[in-house]
Amino acid sequence: MFLVPAALTILETIALQGPLHHVQGIDVEGESLWVSSVDRQQKKGYLFKLNRHTGRIVSQVEVQQGEKYHPGGLTLDGDNIWLPVAEYRRNSTAVIQLRDKRTLRLLRQFEVNDHIGCIAASNNRLYGGNWDTREIYEWNKNGKQLDQRANGTGTRYQDLKYIENRLIGGGLRAKGHGAIDFLDPKSLNLTRRIEFETTDRGVVFTNEGMTFRAGRFYLLPEDDPPRLFLLK
Repeated sequence: MFLVPAALTILETIALQGPLHHVQGIDVEGESLWVSSVDRQQKKGYLFKLNRHTGRIVSQVEVQQGEKYHPGGLTLDGDNIWLPVAEYRRNSTAVIQLRDKRTLRLLRQFEVNDHIGCIAASNNRLYGGNWDTREIYEWNKNGKQLDQRANGTGTRYQDLKYIENRLIGGGLRAKGHGAIDFLDPKSLNLTRRIEFETTDRGVVFTNEGMTFRAGRFYLLPEDDPPRLFLLK
């Protein structure tokens, strides 16, 4: 049984072909789906590009750098993708990578003295959440830190997007419960919340990957075999 908000309907469920390991962040555009994931046993992080309709992998790259092998929530930004890759522990370090969305090639990166688990991009700023998004950072796109503020919503964002002048974060709350929150990026005040429960596998819908495009939510909560849920 799917426990989704009454205001939303599952339009489509797509089985992704793997293995994709422990999925993290997602974004979509047209027929393409990008997924970040981590293989903790092998200490490797991955960025995948898939066909959103068939669920088949089109291309993939490893993204780890030494002890930094945990990629987090990613975001599209024009022709590119922003992706954090962190050590797999709280209060650690990360790099924020800029990659070509077509080739997945690394273009440049900057270092952050914290574990960054999700990233969002506006026209001129980046917003990132640390482990469980207890803090939200702001940088310019050259990597200069502009701000750091506490997240007062109580939602542990796993994936974060900047869409239509709002920060939209998907994550976990109490056991068996999650939410997608809409935030004012200037104040970080909560302006809207959609609460979620679990898939028929008992996994909270907002457990991992989340994006919101063209009025539709895309959620990727489960590990192998993962399913992409499209809701409106």
